[in-house]
Amino acid sequence: MSHNLREIIKTISVDCVIFGYERSMLEVLLIRRAVDPARGMWALPGGFVKKGERTSEAAERVLHQTTGVKDAYLEEIGVFDEVDRYPLWRVFTVAHVALISPEHYGLTAGKDTSDVRWFPAHELPHLPFDHSAIVATALEKLRKRVRTQPIGFEIFPERFTLPQLQTLYEVVLGKELDKRNFRKKILSMHFVRKLREFDTNGGRRPAAYYAFDRKQYDRLKDRGFEFGL
Repeated sequence: MSHNLREIIKTISVDCVIFGYERSMLEVLLIRRAVDPARGMWALPGGFVKKGERTSEAAERVLHQTTGVKDAYLEEIGVFDEVDRYPLWRVFTVAHVALISPEHYGLTAGKDTSDVRWFPAHELPHLPFDHSAIVATALEKLRKRVRTQPIGFEIFPERFTLPQLQTLYEVVLGKELDKRNFRKKILSMHFVRKLREFDTNGGRRPAAYYAFDRKQYDRLKDRGFEFGL
């Protein structure tokens, strides 16, 4: 057995659900597998955990090796342990999720991967193993997260309008939100502050620009809150 094979624990893997928000659309990052099983199919970025490696470290490594994406904040969403989830032998996988801005990351097909691409979250190709279930769980986790933590700092520019922020929440939650109620709740959290600048490109009444208050944003992100959306 080679040194590399001895380094790998072939009963534990990691899979990464990377959501991207761009052009008012939620996307999912997929890789085309270059190895069996499911060679040639689009799948989640994933791989086996190395001996002595934490699953969080493995997720970061595998994501970078297969897609080129590095330094994305990954959150563990759970263990998937169906007996027949992997056709060759028994494998438990620890899934992770992240929400990023695709424009900030270059994509490079890498280890065991022939291609890497963004797909609309509502138009994913047929996925192998239990990857469809993992995506569904990750989306539900993301939707719960936006109701208890602020989102947007990692993917928005330094300034933005409240309608742009509302669109992000609507896309993630998959439903329309009342404009007045959303504005009232966002401003009551004090994690955005109004700037003395206006967006004059909308053709209608100029919309005020806002910016995130980093200290309050981090405080709410760590402490949590009830958004009630």
